Amino acid sequence: MSGHNRWTKIKHKKEAQGAAKGKLFTKLIKEITVAARLGGGDPDGNARLRAAVTAARDSNMPSDNITRAIKKGTGELEGVAYEEAIYEGYGPGGVMMMVQCLTDNRNRTAGEVRHIFTRGGGNMGEAGSVGWMFERRGMVLVKPGPTEDAVMEVALDAGALDVLPQPEGIEVRTEPNDLHRVVQALEEKKFALSEMKITFLPKETVRVEQLDAAQKVLKLVDLLEDNDDVQQVYGNFEVPDALMDQLAGS
Repeated sequence: MSGHNRWTKIKHKKEAQGAAKGKLFTKLIKEITVAARLGGGDPDGNARLRAAVTAARDSNMPSDNITRAIKKGTGELEGVAYEEAIYEGYGPGGVMMMVQCLTDNRNRTAGEVRHIFTRGGGNMGEAGSVGWMFERRGMVLVKPGPTEDAVMEVALDAGALDVLPQPEGIEVRTEPNDLHRVVQALEEKKFALSEMKITFLPKETVRVEQLDAAQKVLKLVDLLEDNDDVQQVYGNFEVPDALMDQLAGS
């Protein structure tokens, strides 16, 4: 698993159990609100909303909070109008990063993200400077149980792009607009799903194997994700599992 993805999961798991739960919930509520505004309030017909609601439930967010966020997105309740902004840049060692934000003030957010890149030893680039390295994809993870061949047959028939074995299960990748259809096909076959989302995947990765270099890169990820407007940080770097375990326990 790429370093930034695993590091983010470790951090979010700690947040969901600790004092930072409020900040995590705020980010999840923003995503639910925007997803409902863009694609409607029915998770069964809106893959992005369904992924956001699943993430919220996995973080033990109360159902009332989820319902209110959906209603704010559909206009049934008054709420702040957030818009998506994506910023691109370089981290320490030249690793490439995409920063996905939801904001009510693009100028403020752009300035803050630029400052964080500089503070973390990187620099923010122009639009398109690193975006060519990433592909926007739907991703769903099938829990362990079925064989890779069984998942592949159903997923590819439903329009998936690729099926990859992972330590946590079998990962299915799709075009963003095909995620919902593939999820439905997998569920019809009673496959248990543990994760679904729209993400940016790097076309190639850089392996970061030195402790000091990994610390600097992941510190920048932490600084970016601590910003209230930043929803996700994507990078093209890989950190070996042994080194990641060392960093997570430090």
